[in-house]
Amino acid sequence: MERTRRFGHPGMVVWFTGLSGAGKTTLATQFERILFDQGRAAYLLDGDILRTGLCQDLGFSIIDRRENVRRAGEVARVLADTGFIVLAAFISPFALERDQIRAKMPPGRFVEVYVNTPVETCEQRDVKGLYRKARANLIPDFTGISSPYEPPVDPELKFRTDQESIEQCLIRLQEFIENRLRAGR
Repeated sequence: MERTRRFGHPGMVVWFTGLSGAGKTTLATQFERILFDQGRAAYLLDGDILRTGLCQDLGFSIIDRRENVRRAGEVARVLADTGFIVLAAFISPFALERDQIRAKMPPGRFVEVYVNTPVETCEQRDVKGLYRKARANLIPDFTGISSPYEPPVDPELKFRTDQESIEQCLIRLQEFIENRLRAGR
């Protein structure tokens, strides 16, 4: 409660999930800037960031991906417990891991954001060439190509970045989170 008073908001995890290239990190990065400019305690956790340190010992097998998401969820939970609004951008292909993270959070403090962008659009945006490599069988277990993605059944928010601009998504995201923060005070 003291942290909520100090920061002016409760801690929470906003979990962005979707295929590679869907727009998760783009949304989360721009939303972190909005929150920071408002004076809120916010922090972006991204798969690429964690894989350079905490998760550098993990590969991309299904077992390693599950462990990567579990670790990310634990870091996000701890940061949220300290009062931060954690913006976690991870493909997180399996519903079980996302549900386990939600279950460890206090009610209302986990927001699942499904960045539901068709694989064709993600492939067009593929600046790293990952989809091309996956289609050439150079990357095994690539989510959306040779490994499954389980879409959220009932996310708090859903965005189609192939149909909505990032600005439109950010407006809806900001309104939703603002209402959730007010309710959590």
